[in-house]
Formats: sequence, structure tokens, C-alpha cells
Amino acid sequence: MPRERAGTGTPSRVPAEPLPCPRVLAPEAHGPEHVAVDAEGRILTGTADGAVRRLTLSPDHELVRSEVLAHTGGRPLGLVPCPDGGLLVCDARRGLLRVGPDDGSVRVVADEMDGRPLRFCSNVATAEDGTVYFTVSSRRHGLEDWLGDILENTATGQLLRLRPGGRPEVVLDGLRFANGVALAADESYVAVVESGAYRISRLWLTGRRAGTRDLLLRDLPGFPDNLTRGPDGVIWVAIAAPREPALDLLHRAPAALRRATVPVATRLRPGPRRTVRALAIGPDGRVVRHLVRRRTPYRMATSVCALGGLLVMGSLLERGIAVCPLPPPREATGAA
Repeated sequence: MPRERAGTGTPSRVPAEPLPCPRVLAPEAHGPEHVAVDAEGRILTGTADGAVRRLTLSPDHELVRSEVLAHTGGRPLGLVPCPDGGLLVCDARRGLLRVGPDDGSVRVVADEMDGRPLRFCSNVATAEDGTVYFTVSSRRHGLEDWLGDILENTATGQLLRLRPGGRPEVVLDGLRFANGVALAADESYVAVVESGAYRISRLWLTGRRAGTRDLLLRDLPGFPDNLTRGPDGVIWVAIAAPREPALDLLHRAPAALRRATVPVATRLRPGPRRTVRALAIGPDGRVVRHLVRRRTPYRMATSVCALGGLLVMGSLLERGIAVCPLPPPREATGAA
């Protein structure tokens, strides 16, 4: 396991910018939890019915085609395109999968770790040499009980690495609901979201800090979810929901009390706030954009990525993806 270093990441005080009201495309896609863009500029996502879908937009951002590439037989979450046109898919029920580039075939890449089934695979990123990094959100709760894991604060999430021809190995353990994962553009580090801790951890892969872990960002204004890196090296972070003071208080309570709240909260299951928030992290690790839309019809945006002048969002709960114009950057951004 990597050596620990003191966390150096702090949230940049970038003023919030208003996000235009999103509009929904492809409502047949129920629960498009993660969105990514392939080499042809098409949108990829996985939905609650087990489908992996590809959406093609026109130059004026209208939906031209919505097609199903494959069915995983489980619940696809994070995905990433492969150089040959295939896809790596984290399936919450089946593990790490690969969808073939032409025939929609689905092959299991990894479904166990040291003889134990992989539970709740969440997000995935690939390096130039074919090494794969992917997260297991929890080793105690499955996708259907994600709220229970957040409440209980189990800290059983993991970041796994799979080298070509190798077997999965744990590179970070004890993560508080491991979620989105992305590599820096120069592959000097891998970033992994800890949704339950409102932070993004960073494992250095190269240089004098290789093998050490610190924080890329901490004290985020809500629950960070998926990460998506664009061709410009910017990493987009979806903030699925704002922070809840009551939950912060609960996390400081004894473990027995946290566990006792899970059945009640799961039964009541309060609805998500109608707020969409996204952060963009520049190649230097600083937040360069902070976009917010309140009272939006699209709830619980769990992923966000840029497609030209468009911002594309997905949600674990909603029907369809949401799109809106990406506001031009302000003249001056940076930490205060």
C-alpha cells in the first residue's frame, strides 16, 4: 500500500458561475449514471436496464441517433472507450467488463479479488500502456444500498489496478465510498473520488512522489461522484448533491449509531435536491470552473463531461441525459 503524506489539496475559491437550464435528450435512457465521449464525439452511457447506449448529436446539439450497443446483464455504471472502439464497463453486479467494438459481445475482465467477488464496481480509467484503474465503492453494500454505505460511512471502498496480463491488485484501501477515477493527462497521478468524505484523493504514479497519497481536493461543497477527463486535460467532477449538515454530524457519531440509522433513512429515502453542480480541474490540479444551477428539473447529476461547446450530464435517477451550453470561461479564475 502507498505511503501516506499530509493532504495538500484545498478547494479553490473560484466564484460560482450560473449554468444554463439543461434540456433532456433520449428519455428512453433511464438512469444514465455515467457519460463519456468516444473518438467520434458520440456520447456513451449505461442505463438501469443493463444497456450500454451510444447517442449521436447533430452539430446544433439535437439527438440524431440513440442505439443500444450491448446488454451487460447487470447494471453498468462507469465506462471508458478503448482504442479499438470497444468499451471497458464497470458493472455494479458483474464486475469489470469489456464490450466488443463490433458485435456487442460482453466479456468479464475481472469479477473477483483474492477469491472474493467484486461488489459494486463503480468507475474506470485506462493508461496508455493498457493498465486499468477502477473503483469498488463498497465491500459491504451493493448499489441498491448505496445510501446505507454513505450513512454508515463504512470506509471499505478500494482503488484497484489491473496491468495487462495480470490480476487485480489493491492500490488504495479504506476509501470512503470510492467513486469516480481519472488519470492526469501526463499520467503522473491517478485521482479517485471519496464521495463519503467530500474529497478527491490522489495517488502519485511517477516522479519523486511515486507511491505516495495525498489530496487533490478536499472539503468539497457536496458529494463528488464521477470524474471524466477531456482531451484538453481538464477533469470534470460532478457534484451529485449538496452537503447535508445532519450527515456530517452523523459521521462523527459512534459506528453503532450510524448503523442504526440506515434502515430508517433507507425506508424514508428523501428525494435529491434540485441542484446541478460541476467543477473543472485544470492540468495543474486547481479548480478552474465552478458551475451551478439551482431549481433545475434535472436531479442528482452523477456525471458531467464537455463536448465542444456543450456540457453533457448523466444521472443515476433521471430519464435521459441533460445538455446545456457550456458558458465561456470568465476572464480571471483561480484560487483566492
